[in-house]
Amino acid sequence: MTTRRKVLVAAGDGIGTEVTAAAVEVLRAVSQRFGLGLELEPALVGGASIAAHGTALTDAVLDRARAADAILFGAVGDPRYDGPDAPDRPERAILALRKQLGLFANLRPVRVDEASAGRSPLRESIVAGTDLLVVRELTGGIYFGQPRGREGERAFDTMVYTAPEIERIAHVAFGLAMRRRKRLTSVDKANVLDTSRLWREVVTRVAANYPEVELEHLLVDACAMDMLRRPTRFDVLVTGNMFGDILTDEASMLPGSMGLMPSASLAPPRPDGTHPGLYEPIHGSAPDIAGQGIANPVATIASAAMLLRSSLGQPEAAAAVEAAIAATLAEGVATVDILGPSQGVSTQTVTEAIVARINPG
Repeated sequence: MTTRRKVLVAAGDGIGTEVTAAAVEVLRAVSQRFGLGLELEPALVGGASIAAHGTALTDAVLDRARAADAILFGAVGDPRYDGPDAPDRPERAILALRKQLGLFANLRPVRVDEASAGRSPLRESIVAGTDLLVVRELTGGIYFGQPRGREGERAFDTMVYTAPEIERIAHVAFGLAMRRRKRLTSVDKANVLDTSRLWREVVTRVAANYPEVELEHLLVDACAMDMLRRPTRFDVLVTGNMFGDILTDEASMLPGSMGLMPSASLAPPRPDGTHPGLYEPIHGSAPDIAGQGIANPVATIASAAMLLRSSLGQPEAAAAVEAAIAATLAEGVATVDILGPSQGVSTQTVTEAIVARINPG
């Protein structure tokens, strides 16, 4: 009998509802093809949850997230809750899930093959062959440091890292580098920040456990330049929360759109080697295009492939989804952010093309 695997689908706000609906179609198709027995359970988060319950993340949804095998997340953000008098902020939902579920390792792959290099705003000769993976520490740093606040015209945030937090993410990054090209770039701001000096010391110490991996330290500003100037030199990069957030948004310009960029946020591994995790596109809720049916679903569908591989232990199913995405894009079926308004097709058209390649006929 097929074991039922529960995936919590937290669509969120704006285009989050559209792209997660697309990924759900793909997950249903791949579940049918490979007999996975997926149970896809919807849940309100972000602005949608504030409207319904007065809070961005209810205790009930948090409990359901803890019980799920994985979480497929859309995007949060709603202009109705941007003001100082808002009852809650939609973004608190994703921050709370990361913290409460121990999702400390954020993986953001960036790939540009020869066929897709022409879609980048950068020269094809620069981006073709890019295959890098950013490993971002997700539950520490300035986004969670205390104290923080505002006092009239003065505001302050605190960046805090401890050696155990850095060791944990460094081991993840070195382990991934061992399975790839055995090169690791640690990104910091050690010429200015004490947290970065600690970061560099700890990463160097962890490196002794991985003598096969070539380690380099790079300041974040130099890394940002090299990512646009010669991205193919990178293999795995590891960095803190804020730097990782900024660098991966920048890296989305290598393939040409945030709509192509998936991510996985992982907790420590289970005994079987799989990870509890949350999977989401790196883009936001994009309220300016919500409801128009033009949002790019690829990043969310690719995130669903990462979910299949890392949380459900289904590499064959994940590869089938990734192959369907690649074939669809190679044939020129893409949304307006890739091809422009004259040639771009709808969210649903892209989704149907991917589903057809997973379950032909």
